[in-house]
Amino acid sequence: MRVLVNAVAAVGPMTGIGHYTTQLLRCLRQQAAGEEIHAFPGRWLSQARSLWSSLRSRLDRGNDPSPSSANDELPPSLPWHGRMLRGLRTSGQWLLTRNFRSVSQRGFDVYHEPNYIPLPCDLPTVATVHDLSVLLHPEWHPADRVAHFERRFRRGLRQCEHFLAISEFARQEIIDTLHLRPERVTRTYMGIRPGLRPLPEADVRQALERLKLPRRYLLYVGTIEPRKNLLTLLRAYGALDDRIRRDYPLLLVGHWGWNAGEVASYLGGKDAASEIIHLGYVPEGDLAALYNGARALVFPSFYEGFGLPPVEMLACGGAVLASTAGAVVETVGRQAHCLEPMDVDGWRRAMQRVVLDDDWRCLLRRGAAEAAAPFTWEQCAADTLRVYRQLAGAKPATKPISIRHNIAG
Repeated sequence: MRVLVNAVAAVGPMTGIGHYTTQLLRCLRQQAAGEEIHAFPGRWLSQARSLWSSLRSRLDRGNDPSPSSANDELPPSLPWHGRMLRGLRTSGQWLLTRNFRSVSQRGFDVYHEPNYIPLPCDLPTVATVHDLSVLLHPEWHPADRVAHFERRFRRGLRQCEHFLAISEFARQEIIDTLHLRPERVTRTYMGIRPGLRPLPEADVRQALERLKLPRRYLLYVGTIEPRKNLLTLLRAYGALDDRIRRDYPLLLVGHWGWNAGEVASYLGGKDAASEIIHLGYVPEGDLAALYNGARALVFPSFYEGFGLPPVEMLACGGAVLASTAGAVVETVGRQAHCLEPMDVDGWRRAMQRVVLDDDWRCLLRRGAAEAAAPFTWEQCAADTLRVYRQLAGAKPATKPISIRHNIAG
């Protein structure tokens, strides 16, 4: 069996889907017994994609969002961005699709698209659909991403014979929304990246000193974007007693995402707590130390198909305060303290308690690493390989797919 995996998402600045693709490929190649696992694109196209990703990241980012750009996808200070990005994206998509069609004709048995929408080809196709937020909550996404889904998602669904979901929550949502037969959707949980584990205190202290960070803090990890519900967290943190905030600053780890102007405006306003520290991007090698050093992880997201940071915090033996959104209860609910996303006072009280009540924090940490242990990339790869083997001998699906929501053809 020869499998072709689209690894474009793993090229350039890493995202959650990029980590998924990278770790899945690593473990697939370790487990393949006689099977060939090939990643697309080739080296030259990977370099071009990396250059494009870096350029887009710089153009999209510009400066940190300002209050005036609260509802803009691109910073208003660089108005030529939109036209340039659209042109580059169109040219890059054409080149990518043309090259992929040529590669896919070289005797492969299965094509896996890890990033929702498969490139056109005649191979038996499986796609990973991480969540349906673009369809169900388009207000959480930039207009160009929504338009891309509206143009291409229906065609991509018709091409797929099987789908992978990263949680049971996501699987049921995919089945119900897209009207799929349950046997066409397989749950393959995401895993924990290597190196995320409990660390010796001396190692954590040394890393925090090197990063010039406080020795005590609360931690948020994730992109700053509307879906992550940062404003609720910031308002709850600002309502804590001054002494608690002084002793436990709030560290925000993650880059500015789309439509982050409202958060930027809050952080720049008079009501923002001065103890909030936005670190931005942190190298992956430092992430374990940040998890280990935190008093607790706070994760107030509105919606998640899986929710990696809470599971990663558990893997590091930490305490987790998380929302009840999406798959989060499924993945960490038995171990974490879960709250409604918009309960500002509930978040305030939970943060106050985890700071002041050592016994409660110890209870949240007890068994944390064991609770995260079942989530491995090795298991994800094993479950995925079973789907590949099934598809390699399967007949194409003929039943059309209907979508409840208004998706343009």
